[in-house]
Amino acid sequence: MRIGELASRTGVSVRSLRYYEEQGLLTSRRSASGQRHYTEAEVERVAFIQQLYAAGLSSRTITELLPCVDSPSEENSDAALKRMAQERDRLSEHITELVRTRDALDALMAANRAHHDSLHRRTSTVSQP
Repeated sequence: MRIGELASRTGVSVRSLRYYEEQGLLTSRRSASGQRHYTEAEVERVAFIQQLYAAGLSSRTITELLPCVDSPSEENSDAALKRMAQERDRLSEHITELVRTRDALDALMAANRAHHDSLHRRTSTVSQP
């Protein structure tokens, strides 16, 4: 399939797919006229790359992990496992910080609602004869 079809099927822009290829995350074969052609397997690979990006991994980190996916070996697996553990720890810290931020927003919203309710009660008792 050509790059436009891959973009359409994955919901990823053509520009992003070209970037993935520049970074070594995605490969294609080229036609005689230079057009990129992808296999069906690339649809799943792009989805996997997107999941890793959504988790906050950089293209550099993804590049470090993909050899374990592409050609598993003890050496690749050990290096990838170490890197994945680092990323998992980073994500756990980020999740903890997000929870703290959400809790702070919840408290702020509760204070705002209480203030709003007290203003509403004051205006309704003042307007009653």
